[in-house]
Amino acid sequence: MKKDDWVIYYSSKEELGKPVPCQKFTAIGQVSDDEVYAYDMGGGFVPFRRRVHFYACDEVTIMPLIPKLSFITNKQHWGGVFRFGMLKIPKSDFLLIAKKMVKNNA
Repeated sequence: MKKDDWVIYYSSKEELGKPVPCQKFTAIGQVSDDEVYAYDMGGGFVPFRRRVHFYACDEVTIMPLIPKLSFITNKQHWGGVFRFGMLKIPKSDFLLIAKKMVKNNA
């Protein structure tokens, strides 16, 4: 990621380590600068982070979008695409998701 890139967060679970599914796009933002920094989350977990300006948005369930999203090529096993963390998606898919998320907040 670099400054001015956009990000959309997909949340598979309601809470990390718990079985309750979320399956929603939950946040949208834009990378603020080019700095990468370590952030101590406690318990020895120190991930690297980026500063992101987040925008007010509605959470959007992925289910009705699956048939329309081109980056999900296997519609039956759609969750597999999210298993490896960050992924770059086509602009058309980003705009489809973003439009649903910000419709009530523009």
